Amino acid sequence: MIERAEPGMTRVLGIDPGSQRTGVGIIDVCADGKLVHVHHQPLVLLDAESFPLRLRKLLDELWGLIARFVPDEVAIEQVFLSNNAMSALKLGQARGAAIAACVARDLPVSEYAAKEIKLGIVGSGGADKKQVQHMVGVMLGLQGKLQSDAADALAVAITHAHVRASADRLGVATRAAWGRKRGSGR
Repeated sequence: MIERAEPGMTRVLGIDPGSQRTGVGIIDVCADGKLVHVHHQPLVLLDAESFPLRLRKLLDELWGLIARFVPDEVAIEQVFLSNNAMSALKLGQARGAAIAACVARDLPVSEYAAKEIKLGIVGSGGADKKQVQHMVGVMLGLQGKLQSDAADALAVAITHAHVRASADRLGVATRAAWGRKRGSGR
């Protein structure tokens, strides 16, 4: 069943990439800036027999969600540096697979660092996961505890919605709006 956004709304797919679990969160953004929760879930990849099959599962799951929910735009978290090189490599590969899944469906992809997302959601780039989960729930009117990967994905989508709105008001590209918002002028 295909579930499209209402006319005049922009549907944003947020992705928190992971090699074991990838969080996905989908919101609709109204013209007045109101955010509407559509869907969220973790994509659990651990049951695949090998790492390459995890990436295949990630592609298949994302393509299924894209076909069902028909997003207009995608926002994804950038890779953070890790002390474990193998973990960082696998995370980068999962992130690349997620980006490839989206661009293969002709969706524009915007990228945000974890600190940018925390700043956009909580107001502090050093916020912890519980603060992000709480604020995502408040912003979207969700009850109960959110699964952390899905909450992070919703946070990415919300951050993109806010940056998009700023860009529209300023009449500039999305990344330029974020740079002005942070005061860096980039």
